[in-house]
Amino acid sequence: MSANLRTEISADMNNITLSVSALLLDMDGTLVCSTGDVEQVWRIWCREHQLDPEPVLAMCHGMRSREVIRALAPQLDVEREAARLDELEMEHTGGDAIAGAGELLRRLPPERWAIVTSASERVARHRLSCAGLPLPNLLVGAEAVSNGKPDPEPYLLGAKRLGGSPARCLVFEDALAGIESALRAGCTVVQVGGEEPLNPAVVAVIRDWREVKVELGEGESLLVTLPA
Repeated sequence: MSANLRTEISADMNNITLSVSALLLDMDGTLVCSTGDVEQVWRIWCREHQLDPEPVLAMCHGMRSREVIRALAPQLDVEREAARLDELEMEHTGGDAIAGAGELLRRLPPERWAIVTSASERVARHRLSCAGLPLPNLLVGAEAVSNGKPDPEPYLLGAKRLGGSPARCLVFEDALAGIESALRAGCTVVQVGGEEPLNPAVVAVIRDWREVKVELGEGESLLVTLPA
């Protein structure tokens, strides 16, 4: 557990409970089952440019399109290609919500959670709506930052806009780039999906949101119970 939190309070051997001020949530693969949509978009884009999709697919999860293009296709116009990928994402969105996500989000105080995503704000709002999930009061999208995940800037900005300290924010992420971004920002991280933690600093791994319980604690705290 992050030394910044020091908030494990449950004596139950099967669970841990953390006291935090806010939740910062990734979207793709964390709230929405959109991994297939994301890969389909990148495959289409790679075909358009006669690029091998495998290196792109190995890198793209959890990262902004700009960083992927700069790294693997620097000969292309980054902003133009990012806009093209945005259009493809709007056309190829059909993922369902990850089990339990909608129920949990609707119970949270709206000022206590935000979405921090590598998708553009337009794509994120469209994808959340298609999945039947509530839209957040605060959404940090790709265009809000100069440096995307795994840089800490997205999660630092999310915490700042919620008015809290990163050390008191609990992040839910599915991709290594996002996990590293959150850890570098000083947040505590829960991994969504997978059999093993992608980083040893992850405090818990959940299969879906049905394994998460959130209650209001004393003052402005949220008590988040997770499988140990």
